[in-house]
Amino acid sequence: MAAAKPLVNKKYQLERFQAKGGWTYARIPDLKTGKKNPFGTIRVRGSIDGVEFSAAHLMPMGEGRLFLPVKAAIRKQIKKEEGDWVQIILYEDDLPTEVPDELLLCLRDEPLAHKAFMALSNGEKKAMIEWIYNAKNESTKTSRMAKMINQLAGMQ
Repeated sequence: MAAAKPLVNKKYQLERFQAKGGWTYARIPDLKTGKKNPFGTIRVRGSIDGVEFSAAHLMPMGEGRLFLPVKAAIRKQIKKEEGDWVQIILYEDDLPTEVPDELLLCLRDEPLAHKAFMALSNGEKKAMIEWIYNAKNESTKTSRMAKMINQLAGMQ
């Protein structure tokens, strides 16, 4: 798999919307709202201080500017809060949304796993596919695929 060029790879300061329940986020002024995407969002994957994430959205904050919400789970892992600087690497999230043929073939060899996989919601399927195809090399991808199939086969 060819290495994708990041949309951004630099340090950003964490901020917080001051309203009750306000999000912690990082402004990403280097990118502008997506014209082809609903509501101007851009779907991304990447890492914050080395903690990987996927299926996130850069959200519009007006005048074409975007921000990345930073979930509490990630902030807890990196031990950072509002005012701290974090290294953010973002890639366009272009991972498969359909079940790749190679994964379907493997699932069909394990009928229990295939049945369990097909019973999952679209979001759960996508999360599993992203986890497998976010692997940096083929051996990790193969290992993840086998692990997922074994787990699904045990669900029945």
